[in-house]
Amino acid sequence: MPPGLFSLTVPTGGGKTLSGTAFAFRHALRHGLKRIIYVIPYTSIIEQTADVLRDILGPDNVLEHHSNFDPDKETRQSRLASENWDAPVIVTTSVQFFESLYACKSSRCRKLHNIAESVVILDEVQLLPSKLLLPCAEAMRQLASHYRVSFVLSTATQLNLPGIDTASIREIAPPSLDLYHRLKRVRIEFPVDRNTRKTWDEIAAELCGHERVLCVVNTRRDCRALFDKMPEDTIHLSASMCGAHRSRVIGEIKRKLADGEPVRVISTQLVEAGVDIDFPVVYRAFTGLASIAQSAGRCNREGLLPEPGRVIVFMPPEQSPKGELLQGEYAMSDLLDRPGGVDPDEVSSFPDYFRALHHRIQNLGVEFESWLGVPVPLEFRNGTTRRIAEPMHYQFREAAAAFQMIDDSAQAAVIVRYGGSDALIASLRAAGPKRDIMRRLQRFTVNVPKKKLAELIEKGLVEELCVPKKPDIPSGIFVQTMPSAYSERFGLDLFRDGLSIEDNII
Repeated sequence: MPPGLFSLTVPTGGGKTLSGTAFAFRHALRHGLKRIIYVIPYTSIIEQTADVLRDILGPDNVLEHHSNFDPDKETRQSRLASENWDAPVIVTTSVQFFESLYACKSSRCRKLHNIAESVVILDEVQLLPSKLLLPCAEAMRQLASHYRVSFVLSTATQLNLPGIDTASIREIAPPSLDLYHRLKRVRIEFPVDRNTRKTWDEIAAELCGHERVLCVVNTRRDCRALFDKMPEDTIHLSASMCGAHRSRVIGEIKRKLADGEPVRVISTQLVEAGVDIDFPVVYRAFTGLASIAQSAGRCNREGLLPEPGRVIVFMPPEQSPKGELLQGEYAMSDLLDRPGGVDPDEVSSFPDYFRALHHRIQNLGVEFESWLGVPVPLEFRNGTTRRIAEPMHYQFREAAAAFQMIDDSAQAAVIVRYGGSDALIASLRAAGPKRDIMRRLQRFTVNVPKKKLAELIEKGLVEELCVPKKPDIPSGIFVQTMPSAYSERFGLDLFRDGLSIEDNII
């Protein structure tokens, strides 16, 4: 088929990475396209995908471009290639890809010409932020319509893209394959009574009845609350741990599973996208259908159990905080309340879920229409009729400022003391925020809500670094001070009351 929009809708664990790459190569060869760009939602899983592709294609043909790339592996040639995306295969993040398309700085836009005539695989496309879904979809539509770019929307939980006719998206895995039933490996058990919530003590008691079990909850606070009820040998996994710490813990979980050892894990939803682990039983706090399906992808992933694995959805002590997580819960309840409920093994369930979710969220980024010169309705004001934005009149600066896939105004990165970060922090204090030092420290940061950051600073657990030669100017660089504020068990302690006894001993 000619270049354009494609989807690859395959259940979790069905081999989307290699299947999508195989399609991309055949499609590029058939239509004379120049490169393949693999776009991944999280830096935490980008390295494993890049390693798989390097093993197949050779290290010189695969270029990683993301914030966590090891500076020790970087050369002047690779740095220039990263700035220009001048390689046959690019592995990058959705933040890097889409924010470059909406950037107004030449350094961020230098690579854009190399997106033309390429195959772009959007892995886990359902994780695109809802508040930016319309501008993301519009960028895809424009690139596919005018620049010979083919997009592969790769996911187990396919969504509806606003402004794009679903008939224009060609499915690579045809419905006749019936993959969701043929690759069925789990049985999902929804709560019978959604009005009755369980306590963390009750959930912990159930989890202790299994030797090998994963429990996924909705927030870092929930993760810590449940973890504190569990036995000593339980493993905690959340974004309160820096990237280097999480990688080590995921490696330990995989080792225990491979060796057949007992292992219980309490995790936030970070485990749902691309983390290749396989448990016989998975518990999931009530949430949206897409997240439930992704958690189910960590259960009987290899299909080795004689019976389907168990995925038990439970009602946690409290509902999620306001925002998209809570709207996902409401949308899921809407589906369960339908006659016949919802069948997670039916591929049409997922567009139905996203339709219900987007109806509740409503604003998917409509303000970008006026900034990008997309024709919008006429507005009546002061007795005269005028067009809000003239076609082809682009407001680059406003769009670039608004298009932030990670909301920096709500969160701040804290550099923590873990592994080899102490020496890097000392170099940072002495030399200031040099590029190579900051790149190395990326693996040792934890994102913290601004309100929580203020509390940590007030308690003396975190400080704002003074930059050499500019001691009076706020640096915006935050560093953990007290060693006890970061734990080998659960990472940065966001929920402690104050200093420990050890911290007060001189």
